[in-house]
Amino acid sequence: MVNENHILFSGYARLPSGTVSGKIYGVMALVVLIDRQTDVIVDADCTLSTPMSAQFVSRLLVGKSLRNGPENLIQLIEKFYQGSAKKAIITAIRIIYDKYLAYINR
Repeated sequence: MVNENHILFSGYARLPSGTVSGKIYGVMALVVLIDRQTDVIVDADCTLSTPMSAQFVSRLLVGKSLRNGPENLIQLIEKFYQGSAKKAIITAIRIIYDKYLAYINR
């Protein structure tokens, strides 16, 4: 059953061409499920070359709020994610935030 308060958003960004993920996917997809009543990310997934990387990014994002913008999420990625896809993840977070703002302000 679908929770009507949960809305799915996605952001895409080009991966570095010299990386495994870049060769496999070319573009990284970051998908998050956001509770529109609390602005909190309740689930997250992304296309990275290893399950550990994708799970780590998910753990960094789940439970965090977008209420005050994407900067808190970006700071977490900057601090804890030292993989080659860092810029792509940050770009995707910004895209998701822009989509979420457009959604709640419609």
